[in-house]
Amino acid sequence: MIRVNNRDEVEWDEGLTVSGLLEQFRYTFAHIIVKINGEVVPREEYSTRAIPDGADVRVIHLIAGG
Repeated sequence: MIRVNNRDEVEWDEGLTVSGLLEQFRYTFAHIIVKINGEVVPREEYSTRAIPDGADVRVIHLIAGG
């Protein structure tokens, strides 16, 4: 089981990547930060970084204001 944004629990699948999780949740924001167990994942690793079972994943949507 994976917890996403401290509210949604998702069944863990072996080989699930950050990109796969973002697609599953339909996150298409241009500017986001993804953290797995408190560690920021570089954008260039989204397609290769596997999410471990039991992970706490945070997806943070960056917006600008003024």
